[in-house]
Amino acid sequence: MGRFVEARASPEQVHSGAVYWITGLPGVGKSTLARTLSARLGLARPVVRLDGDRLRPILGARYSFGLADRRAMAMTYARLCHEFSSQGPDVVCATVSLVHEAQRWARGHIGDYREIYLRAEPDVLARRLPKGLIAAARAGRLRNVPGVDLPIEEPESPEVVIDDDGSCSAEEIAAMVVARLWPAL
Repeated sequence: MGRFVEARASPEQVHSGAVYWITGLPGVGKSTLARTLSARLGLARPVVRLDGDRLRPILGARYSFGLADRRAMAMTYARLCHEFSSQGPDVVCATVSLVHEAQRWARGHIGDYREIYLRAEPDVLARRLPKGLIAAARAGRLRNVPGVDLPIEEPESPEVVIDDDGSCSAEEIAAMVVARLWPAL
């Protein structure tokens, strides 16, 4: 009868993937950048793309869009990024999650954590968001809109900050991010 021998990887064989945490206000282009960046990274290695817009219906049916629940979701996303990246692939996560607690946790627990902060002027965001969303929030007809009636916590030390005036395509922004993070490419 054979015997089971457990094979263990040496520390040199274990690889944790990088996490690219793309954050910014709704409408700034996080999902579009995440798709483009994932495609570029995926040419060289495995990539998992997580998007808050797609994760919320899966994970957050019990969560509201209020501040406390947004904070809880941000922590959930950070922990998911950690779990996936610890298994080897790079993770690209597009999420509003402008929450210092989640950003600090990710930076402290994920070995190769890179924060990408997208910013845009309110008029650019208003053009990109569904009709009247920002105007409705400003008028008090809509609640829990980050940056309007919900406070945000801008990243403390992002590796990349992109100020998008609406004149660049997602591919151009992805090229800026790649140039900033990997100048040799």
